[in-house]
Amino acid sequence: MGFGCTSREDGSRESQIACDAFSADHPRETCHAEDILRNMNAFCQRRLFTDVVLRIGRREFHCHRAVLSANSIYFWTMFCIGLKESRQGVVDIKGVSEDTMECMLDYMYGGSKNIHEDNVQDLLEAADLFQMSALRGSCEKFLEEQLDPCNCLGILSFANSFSIPALSEKSRKLLMESFAEVTQHDEFLQVPKSELLDHLSSDLLAVGQEETVFEAVMRWVRHDVAGRVCALKELLELVRIPLLDPIYFVEKVENDELILNSKECFPLLQEARKYHIFGSEIATPRTRPRKFANVAEVIVVVGGCDKKGRASLPYTERFNPSTGEWTQLAKIPDYTKSEFAVCILKNDIFLSGGHLYSKDVWMYNSLLNVWLRVAPLNKGRWRHKMVALHGKIYAVGGFNGFSRMSSVECYNATLNCWRYRAPLLEAVSSAAATACLNKVHVIGGALSDKLNSNKVQSYDPLKDEWTFTTSTPFAQRCINAVSLNDSFYVMGGLMDSVYKYNAKQGVWAVLTSVPGPLENSGLTVCGGMVYVLGGKDALAEGTDRVLCIDPTSGKMSQLSNMPRCISYHGCVTIHQHVRQRTQAF
Repeated sequence: MGFGCTSREDGSRESQIACDAFSADHPRETCHAEDILRNMNAFCQRRLFTDVVLRIGRREFHCHRAVLSANSIYFWTMFCIGLKESRQGVVDIKGVSEDTMECMLDYMYGGSKNIHEDNVQDLLEAADLFQMSALRGSCEKFLEEQLDPCNCLGILSFANSFSIPALSEKSRKLLMESFAEVTQHDEFLQVPKSELLDHLSSDLLAVGQEETVFEAVMRWVRHDVAGRVCALKELLELVRIPLLDPIYFVEKVENDELILNSKECFPLLQEARKYHIFGSEIATPRTRPRKFANVAEVIVVVGGCDKKGRASLPYTERFNPSTGEWTQLAKIPDYTKSEFAVCILKNDIFLSGGHLYSKDVWMYNSLLNVWLRVAPLNKGRWRHKMVALHGKIYAVGGFNGFSRMSSVECYNATLNCWRYRAPLLEAVSSAAATACLNKVHVIGGALSDKLNSNKVQSYDPLKDEWTFTTSTPFAQRCINAVSLNDSFYVMGGLMDSVYKYNAKQGVWAVLTSVPGPLENSGLTVCGGMVYVLGGKDALAEGTDRVLCIDPTSGKMSQLSNMPRCISYHGCVTIHQHVRQRTQAF
């Protein structure tokens, strides 16, 4: 049996059309489904077997209900559940143009993908309207193939408008990776302020230098000064101005006419000036490098004792939380030290003491990767703490082999000398110490071999005066503290909790619990998170765990382990140049 291809002697015009349709010249290797679609398209063009007319304005499209319903949930619903359109010969269609309907029908009848820049938006809107997932997918694929730094902002906005997660993610990825190039195209100048704020706030902008971000902001503002200058402060708050090169800051930022005329921007300039003077003492979201900058915020672990606490370690090691990478730095001179004090001053690490009667002070130059000896302490101390405040270092308390110490010394880096300051109200050793709200705070510590303090002693450098400011919910020694956002965080002393003290409100609270009690662990802030590294556990053994705590939620996660188990070590955060990474995702 077969289909005849010649008309009967009395054949009709319709039968000839049918034969013409079936005898269309096409390759024999095409699949059966393609043959059927091709024939249906021919029928449609010749209005053969059509059973519905779609009318858009004055133009009519003769179609087959079966084909429309097979392609579109919209039409299937219209024709198959008894709506009035199922009984009408002519159906008026709203919300789509004639050209778009023609392209859509070409796709339905033959899979023709006549998609280009001028019609892709209309086709995508039509695909949504008529619930044609295949056509929508083709439009999304077309847009992905067109992605370029010159158009990724527009495509990102479009993808968000139509809730296309994959396209949105790829557009944003390209934007993050190619931000410097994106900002040079005209499309960048038209981006709405709300979207620009969102982009600038990301740590994933792959810019080697923050100057790129600053120049992009100023270019956007200057494109329409009258309409955009009011947004200058809001935009500059998202630029890491303290991380700009100091010379660039003086020449390009402080002398910029728009910034000089905006009093609202002055606090941002003042913050940058303080950062250039005091370094890591000034800790705000703007002082943290973006993830893919040439400079990264890294944790440095200094010395310490091995797992059993018997041997002192000579290592200085850098940990980059963004990559999980550990790097060896210059080893500590005279590494037989233990229970010494460390702190940061202007991005350099200072280390003092380390055994009974030790007056030695060393400075690690983070730029040169060398340890240098600086002026010694006036009085040897052990189990003490050091804190940097207002560009000076304070060495507080400690143990001299016979008793706890109350003496306090202040280091002036310009003069390279130590001078005594007002002593502690209570002599303590193995206390926690940190700077917060322009004061040095000494928390807890040992009063004697068996007695610990539950007080916080606070020092005002302007008055050279100590006061008791609060009592702690604990009385412990072998603890550490760090400050962040007007609060300080305390852990150690084999406590199984991390405590938070809001210095403005004067309120203590438990931030979170740790997997097990620790003492003499490393505690530092990096990237706005609190990190706990190593420490001695309840079995008096050093650990190699790295914990990361969100100071807002208290949520804790465990990262990859340290290279070795360690306790009694120094732990600080600095900025260092790292290999530039090009992939933002």
